[in-house]
Amino acid sequence: MAQIQYNSGLISVALITVSLDVKLADEIADSVLRLAWAVHRADCEGYISAVKRPPFPPAVKSSSACIAIIDFDKDIEQAVVAAAYIQEMYAGKAAMVAMSSSQDPDILLRAMRAGCTEFIGWDFDEAAFSETLQRLYQQWSTKSTQKAVRGEVVTFFGAKGGVGTTTLAVHLAMYLVTCHQKKTLLIDNHPQLGHACIYLGIDGSRYHFHELVRNLSRLDSDLLRGYIATHESGLEVLASPDVCSGMKRLDPESIAQTLDFLRGEYDYVIVDGPSSLDETNLAVIDASSEVYLVATPEIAAIRDLSRYVDSLSQGEHDIGKVKVVINRFSSQHALTIEQIEKAIRLPVAVKLPNGYAEVTRSAILGEPISHKQKTDFSIPIVKWVNTLAGTAVAEETVAPKKSLFSFWK
Repeated sequence: MAQIQYNSGLISVALITVSLDVKLADEIADSVLRLAWAVHRADCEGYISAVKRPPFPPAVKSSSACIAIIDFDKDIEQAVVAAAYIQEMYAGKAAMVAMSSSQDPDILLRAMRAGCTEFIGWDFDEAAFSETLQRLYQQWSTKSTQKAVRGEVVTFFGAKGGVGTTTLAVHLAMYLVTCHQKKTLLIDNHPQLGHACIYLGIDGSRYHFHELVRNLSRLDSDLLRGYIATHESGLEVLASPDVCSGMKRLDPESIAQTLDFLRGEYDYVIVDGPSSLDETNLAVIDASSEVYLVATPEIAAIRDLSRYVDSLSQGEHDIGKVKVVINRFSSQHALTIEQIEKAIRLPVAVKLPNGYAEVTRSAILGEPISHKQKTDFSIPIVKWVNTLAGTAVAEETVAPKKSLFSFWK
């Protein structure tokens, strides 16, 4: 799918062509550009649908209106589906144009029923098309804007290895599914030998997140399904490579577009990241809704945590979405929360007790701790998930045992 952005004009318009000849698509684009709009163009080589979604860039999806030109000659059934999908994306602010060289009344009728109000043939009339665009924009301006619901990307980074970052990411992701029935994807973003699938007791060695990013040009919902491993809880996972080999550099823009595509597929995308701030991980941070920096209350971890905070504060990153998590905290530790906050110059957002023994046993067995067990580890994680999801889970009530006196009464 070709993606082109023109940064001119005040009105943001997405121009989407579906299965069109390249020359015709260029002529249409030239016509739209003459209206001095800010045009974000996406040319889809094949037909699209809610099942086969292309990775549209954010500018295309966030445009205030859309012009979609769909070829009804190659496959009328898929053309009808594509038209319905685009209309749903833009909630009434999509101008649907059917392209057909045929004058068959059946094709024209089906295109109209699919929402197409305009028709063009291979002999493109630029003047007539420009008048059509002006008229359609007047209609758009009278309609209210309706935004599509998008999922959240939540990223975990450890101040150093061994602070429990993967354990927290795995359990938070799983509890979003089991406690709140949220459609959730867990991404193991370690370049090699990540542990997320091991902790979940599943095989995720077939494909991995980095390979998905490298296939961005053909990414859609069908392709995504082939990369996913699924836990029995319903949590879906994109694994890390389980081999010791150097990974090729990933383009930061491709990472951002891949994560944005996944936001359209899931309620939550949880990313378990490595302890580094290279350009790959910085791209993930910038694309995230929230970022959790995890540390333990020990001198080495707090020193590293402070350096991470300093680095993110000095760069062009939104430090406001960065939250600090202190794992395995105990009042017996020499460092207090106040001392930690003073050292890092940020408040501690989440404080978790030391559940090292039960967490270690869980990792060895490949069985995450269920939220129903109500342990010292699971209870605060459930509260954390409730806060993240914005709702509370009703406590399971147990009927009180009846005494002999109550039976007698």
